[in-house]
Amino acid sequence: MGSVLKPLVVERIDKDENVLGDEESRIGVLVDNCESVNRENLDGGQEVEIISPKREESEVEKEAWKLLNDAVVTYCGSPVGTVAANDPGDKMPLNYDQVFIRDFVPSALAFLLRGEGEIVKNFLLHTLQLQSWEKTVDCYSPGQGLMPASFKVRAVPLDDNKFEEVLDPDFGESAIGRVAPVDSGLWWIILLRAYGKLTGDYALQERVDVQTGIKLILKLCLTDGFDMFPSLLVTDGSCMIDRRMGIHGHPLEIQCSCEALFYSALRCSREMIVVNDGSKNLVKAINNRLSALSFHIREYYWVDMNKINEIYRYKTEEYSTEATNKFNIYPEQIPSWLMDWIPEEGGYMIGNLQPAHMDFRFFTLGNLWSVVSSLGTPKHNEAILNLIEAKWDDLVGNMPLKICYPALEREDWRIITGSDPKNTPWSYHNGGSWPTLLWQFTLACIKMDRVELAQKAIALAEKRLQVDHWPEYYDTRTGKFIGKQSRLYQTWTVAGFLTSKILLENTQRASLLFWDEDYELLEFCVCGLKKSGRKRCSRGAAKSQILV
Repeated sequence: MGSVLKPLVVERIDKDENVLGDEESRIGVLVDNCESVNRENLDGGQEVEIISPKREESEVEKEAWKLLNDAVVTYCGSPVGTVAANDPGDKMPLNYDQVFIRDFVPSALAFLLRGEGEIVKNFLLHTLQLQSWEKTVDCYSPGQGLMPASFKVRAVPLDDNKFEEVLDPDFGESAIGRVAPVDSGLWWIILLRAYGKLTGDYALQERVDVQTGIKLILKLCLTDGFDMFPSLLVTDGSCMIDRRMGIHGHPLEIQCSCEALFYSALRCSREMIVVNDGSKNLVKAINNRLSALSFHIREYYWVDMNKINEIYRYKTEEYSTEATNKFNIYPEQIPSWLMDWIPEEGGYMIGNLQPAHMDFRFFTLGNLWSVVSSLGTPKHNEAILNLIEAKWDDLVGNMPLKICYPALEREDWRIITGSDPKNTPWSYHNGGSWPTLLWQFTLACIKMDRVELAQKAIALAEKRLQVDHWPEYYDTRTGKFIGKQSRLYQTWTVAGFLTSKILLENTQRASLLFWDEDYELLEFCVCGLKKSGRKRCSRGAAKSQILV
């Protein structure tokens, strides 16, 4: 785009506004274009304590902090984010010199855990302003609540040899494949909650313009459609896995990074939405979706040895409300690798579920977030970490952690990825190893009191990341080699490492970033089956499952 950034808008919501319906009663109050949003005091917040390391920082950590600070981007004199990568030897950075919402999250957490909240507050407010921009691709505009994938600070020439800084967002119209970022708004909501928890500045999330931003994102996610499932319907390439990898439909990467993106964002929103007459319908919709979604994922996405044996014996073509094989899954879909791979004491959430199709790949991000957000039951959460421990050589190997397992190979790679030369087997998103997943693994381990696993993974990473110049990802089955197209000095690799180290030393602060089981969700029955009398509601089964 490249046009001058509009002034920051503070918006008022009428009390009778129905965010799930028309949204026409909005007025704006203008502020100076380059007024630094960090000039506001932390109204209503607590004094922020700067967390100092309990020990002498290692040389690796000192270098990491220097790299993170060097990656900071400023706008009108104030820090607003970090670039995706900052390799001085890279002459063609493509979009790696931009600030990505997704990529900034571990940077934000590292700054927040160190007591530096200014950059995060600026980032949240400026990206909120970008949300209201008009987005058009081939004469079609997506929903108003869409957050950009990234933005860049550009200098626009004015008269008299002067320049003005503007923010230039990318909503997917410049992305490879032209795919809108489904996960950006969800990460924004999660980061907003983390900012409040770690700084004590809850006044930010209570601002009228911020409340409107949350509601617009939820409006996109909760809009009714043709789908019969409570999970979010998305296209391939719309999340961290941003290329064709066969995850279109209801992928765990969105459902669990949306259940823990979607699910976590809904739980965050329920905490942050100011409840009044204008928001009560939205709160009800959030509760209903959380309830339905938690049951759906736990009931149909979970597999362990017993569940796989059950699928192996499925009957097909069942036409009945009492059908066991509700999605008409053919037992022949169970891949041969899985029969030998699944451990007796572990399990995981599968990658995708659609009629007559189950994607049995293990997607690390989705499974870690199902632990962090309590999308899985306590028993599920324990089993996921048991599986990672049992299959350490496959999922961690020489560098934590595999983005998915196993890789698509041969005909599967050719058909599903379209012969993508970047996603060759065991590279990039097709089974590559991504160090940025380390902080999410650490958070899950702290929650489940398995810190020894996190310590082991961090020690592996610490041996190589500095020597290898902080790569974006690693290739090969065990993560032995730096990725063939991996950017060096990748910021979220640096930030993920730092955040992991700080979380281990401040487990009490880490507890502010994850969720415990919410038993109230089981009290919300949204299926309406009791009224129809067609069959008994399955909510009781979900409740008994959680209490195991």
